[in-house]
Amino acid sequence: MANIEIYTWSTCRFSRRAKQLLDRKGVSYTEYTIDGDEVARDAMVARGTNGKRTVPQIFINDRHIGGSDDLYLLEKQGELDGLLNQSEVNAIHSKLLHEQQKYADL
Repeated sequence: MANIEIYTWSTCRFSRRAKQLLDRKGVSYTEYTIDGDEVARDAMVARGTNGKRTVPQIFINDRHIGGSDDLYLLEKQGELDGLLNQSEVNAIHSKLLHEQQKYADL
């Protein structure tokens, strides 16, 4: 399954909106509620948000997706499911490569 992480504020309607879409998709995600925590916000930006300090900020398998509007745009364009599925394929592929390497080292 894809590793989905979302940085939120508990009172932010855009954060709630993004989580609602992820919930409808039936995917699990890790939520970092950073209400007023500037150190956590700085850490979020340092992950690669192109300087964006707003919430939510969403990452799928460490790839920055953007905010709520970006997530919904991916859904509208029919790309979100593919991204989530591709993430699963990538995870399986990485595991297979790791297994192949383990046997090559024998």
